[in-house]
Amino acid sequence: MSNVRSDKPFTLAGRTFQSRLLVGTGKYSDLEQTRLAIEASGAEIVTVAVRRTNIGQNPGEPNLLDVLPPDRYTILPNTAGCYDAVEAVRTCRLARELLDGHNLVKLEVLADQKTLFPNVIETLKAAEVLVKDGFDVMVYTSDDPIIARQLAEIGCIAVMPLAGLIGTGLGICNPYNLQIILEEAKVPVLVDAGVGTASDATIAMELGCEAVLMNSAIAHAQNPILMAEAMKHAIVAGRLAWLAGRMPKKLYASASSPLDGLIK
Repeated sequence: MSNVRSDKPFTLAGRTFQSRLLVGTGKYSDLEQTRLAIEASGAEIVTVAVRRTNIGQNPGEPNLLDVLPPDRYTILPNTAGCYDAVEAVRTCRLARELLDGHNLVKLEVLADQKTLFPNVIETLKAAEVLVKDGFDVMVYTSDDPIIARQLAEIGCIAVMPLAGLIGTGLGICNPYNLQIILEEAKVPVLVDAGVGTASDATIAMELGCEAVLMNSAIAHAQNPILMAEAMKHAIVAGRLAWLAGRMPKKLYASASSPLDGLIK
């Protein structure tokens, strides 16, 4: 069939990943729960808030990399907690020093503490500097298709529009903007922020997103380890459904079994 979608590998910065679920490492009760939940999720990429998590900058304190070793997981440092471009760039450069030249980063520059909405002006400024500095930039942004296009044109390797505000669990609040971003995308599009449960992740994948990044949806679940496993299956189901192509919606019923040719 000519309209069948072909499955393409999920590739970032020249590396191919089997899992399309990326997970955060904050908000868990302790490092052991972090380890178990991330194992259950099947994720290969874990994002780390450099300003809030010890990955070697605080000697003598528990180090996240002891339970999530870089030889097993791809560490994705992020700039959570940064409110201007200068802070974000400085944080990425610190992460590169701590991780021995690691260039893959998640850029997020926030506008305020109440909404944690991205400051797109500062995000664009930081993205330009980081790309010129040799970083592979995955960027958290609003669901504005024009900003997403500009970030890709700057050279970001993936754009990550929010589905809902960080930590709200509201799900995909504006699927129509996401559809426009996906139609225009020249780089991978990942939903970042807003996912609350497995069905939200599935919907994101059914829209055609390359992957989904989440933290609160797993860490704040009543049973984080079980929710992590649920999310693993949700991502796979959504991707398969997108590849398969859903049936068209109809206003009226149609018989499951055809009536043509029956003896009357």
